[in-house]
Amino acid sequence: MDRPLIDSLPTCVSVEDVFTPEELDRVIAHGDTLEMQKAVLTGESWDQKAADKVRITQSAWMANTPACKWLYDRIFQVMGVVNRQAYQFALKGFSEEFQYTVYHGSEGGHYDWHMDLNPGPAPRKLSLSLQLSDPADYDGCDLQFFGARQLEVAPRTRGTVIVFPAYVLHRV
Repeated sequence: MDRPLIDSLPTCVSVEDVFTPEELDRVIAHGDTLEMQKAVLTGESWDQKAADKVRITQSAWMANTPACKWLYDRIFQVMGVVNRQAYQFALKGFSEEFQYTVYHGSEGGHYDWHMDLNPGPAPRKLSLSLQLSDPADYDGCDLQFFGARQLEVAPRTRGTVIVFPAYVLHRV
């Protein structure tokens, strides 16, 4: 082999124009009806001060209900295509519900370097972020990846879907 295998795997794949502006507004409207809570960290016992150094966001779980089936179906389709073309992981479906997350600048919203690994019978293999907001409506909040050789920043274009392996270090 002339090149290491890891070089053939992209840190992330961005797909634009997956959703119309009206569909994105629909996702936001549904997300805004959910009971938002301060997001928590899993894995270890965290005191609040230590946890806030890692993550300050508001989030809610968006269940795969009849109202959201269209969203789950579309994301499943996009992830399938990206996986076949870029990663070729053995996927069987979603291991958890979608997380609707809001970062507030007034709270110092952020999520420091982490991976999306979840132990258990159905570990997460791929993660996804959907850019719901127009980038002109907020400052900061870049989704960044610690790539193989450099810091990579995901596009902020509204409606862009960013897919990446769960083991890739990333932050907001």
